[in-house]
This record gives sequence, C-alpha cells and structure tokens, in this order.
Amino acid sequence: MKVRRATLNDLSCLVEFTAEEAREAEGSIKVPATLEKGILVALEDPSIATYWVLVDEDDNPVGSVSAIKEWSDWNAGYYWWIQSMYLSPSQRGKGRMSLLLDAVKGEMKKQGGLELRLYVHENNTAAIDAYEKSNFEHSPYRIMSIGSELN
Repeated sequence: MKVRRATLNDLSCLVEFTAEEAREAEGSIKVPATLEKGILVALEDPSIATYWVLVDEDDNPVGSVSAIKEWSDWNAGYYWWIQSMYLSPSQRGKGRMSLLLDAVKGEMKKQGGLELRLYVHENNTAAIDAYEKSNFEHSPYRIMSIGSELN
C-alpha cells in the first residue's frame, strides 16, 4: 500500500468515496454531478484543496483524504483541515488511515502549517474512535453556521 497525490484519473473513485463517506457519516445522499464538479475544481487547482489516494499494489484506489488550508491572522500561518477521508471497508482496522494522515501531515510540515484539524459529526462514533486512536484531541471550539438561505 502507498499514498500518492490524486490525479484527474482518480476523479470517479473520489466521487464514489466522497458520496459513501457522506452516507456513512451523516446518512446524507449527495448528488454525484455536484461532487464531481467540486472535486474536479480542486484537482485542477490545488490551492482550493489537495487530494491523496491510498492505492493497492495494482495502483487501484482503496481510500482517500483531502485537505484544505485556513489562514490564521493570529498566528500568521495556515491551519490545515481534513476535508474528507474515506477507507474502503476492507481496509479498515488495519492502520491504513495513518498512511493517509501521514501524507497530509508531511505536506503540512513541508509548507510550515500550524496544526491539522478536522470536524466530525457528533454521532459518528466509529470515526471519532479512529481519529482519537490517531492522536486527534477534542477541541474547545464548536462549529456554528448560517445557512445559504441568507444569500
């Protein structure tokens, strides 16, 4: 198993992985065409998001992770956020998530990032357990939002 940067050739599997992640994490169904549009934009412009894939010995993707950066004026640097992470069920419980996280952390360190963060649905206990095993800690911050109906 190895991790490599995702390419345009990985688009269909990234769409599939992201749709499955949304279904598993929140029970939500995402429109594949919208996912494809969003992922494609990021694959074409890594300043938006960066994607990596975990591949088997035949270079078939079996997992993925994407990260985005958030500028901090307080700390004059970027916080890195895991935007999405997915492992095929056959790859879970084998330490494979650490391979994906190591790729993100390595790039973050190379670019001088401040900290790696993520958000996870409060009812997604399997993901919370996995992230805790990977040394993520609970944050004192709470995510709040305003819906798009205000536009």
